[in-house]
Amino acid sequence: MLRNITLLILCCLVLNSCSSQSPANTTKITVEENKVVGSTSLQLGIEQTAEYLPLLKGKRVGIVSNQTGMINGKHLLDTLLAMGVNVQCVLAPEHGFRGNADAGAHVSDSVDAKTGVKILSIYGKKKKPSKEIMSTIDVVVFDMQDVGARFYTYISTLHYVMQACAENNKMMVVLDRPNPNGHYVDGPRNDTTSFIGMHPVPVVHGMTIGEYAQMINGEGWLGAGLKCDLKVISMKNYNHQMKYNLPVHPSPNLATMTSIYLYPSLCFFEGTVVSVGRGTDHAFEIYGHPNYADTTYSFTPRSIAGKSMEPPLKGEKCYGKDLSLLNEDTIRAHGLDLSYLLEAYQKTKVKDFFSLSKHFDLLAGSSTLRKQILAGKTEAEIRASWKEDLEKFKVLRAKYLLYE
Repeated sequence: MLRNITLLILCCLVLNSCSSQSPANTTKITVEENKVVGSTSLQLGIEQTAEYLPLLKGKRVGIVSNQTGMINGKHLLDTLLAMGVNVQCVLAPEHGFRGNADAGAHVSDSVDAKTGVKILSIYGKKKKPSKEIMSTIDVVVFDMQDVGARFYTYISTLHYVMQACAENNKMMVVLDRPNPNGHYVDGPRNDTTSFIGMHPVPVVHGMTIGEYAQMINGEGWLGAGLKCDLKVISMKNYNHQMKYNLPVHPSPNLATMTSIYLYPSLCFFEGTVVSVGRGTDHAFEIYGHPNYADTTYSFTPRSIAGKSMEPPLKGEKCYGKDLSLLNEDTIRAHGLDLSYLLEAYQKTKVKDFFSLSKHFDLLAGSSTLRKQILAGKTEAEIRASWKEDLEKFKVLRAKYLLYE
């Protein structure tokens, strides 16, 4: 009898252990402190309080941050207030201060319910903090988690805030964070000027947001000879090859590490007829269209509050590809993958694949990639056309790197 009870207990322990494990291929982004895989020594810029608190004491402070600005389980705003810092306002980027607004959705001015601090939108028509706002602050602290793709708009917000600081003689402090796609540089160079491409860099720039800020300053991209009084609080024990699992999702539709690794490859679909899974639980992990041929996988976009209320192809059954079960490390190692776009172009049986051609060209940085696809160029031929620009950028990038 005792032997049977012992066996029963052992079986229960094994079953409990198995049921608690997450799927091997997908890392969900949660609010837990989940830092560098295989390392516990990384210290983020936000954790170097001894370096930046002296810059803020006795000053009127503005914060540019969102839900990713966390330190030891507390938001930067709460932390600074607890330390006696005079925080005048929070400047909210795309997706808002709490990160719950759809891509492109209007972000309104408001008041933080927890602290009573004003939240002022710097997204939409007023992307740059006004002279009136800048007159109320002495120092701006910038802390947001970027994902390392040129068309992810947080680096454009960085540009505008740096420009406002330079124009109004204010200091800007950037609290640096890892770039989950910082281990490689790839993609066509940007030759356009828009909020999804403000600088002549490739799609994947391989820099932290602190390094990128230094490049904006150093290359004179603020215009009119402007230089920002910039202080980057760098990380400790970080290098670009580290695999970093984000502790908080950076925006509503990048909810897993798989989606973040796929984002540089799949975001091109946003300029085509193809859905990239907005309106599902697997945005930027799947793609498809009602006319996609030779596949049995399907999904139907729907309204999801806080993610996508009006996703492309809403209510239409889309056929396509499910990449959510691919090995995460394999996707990360492969980097920017054009095969998804090229295959979808062949298999989506519609007349105007590039229905949003102007938007596609802004995502790609010019009309070249679209014209290459229409001309039937192979991935190898397309990549060859990027080579010279990528080599030049890597030389430029090296001047501003803070980490190996």
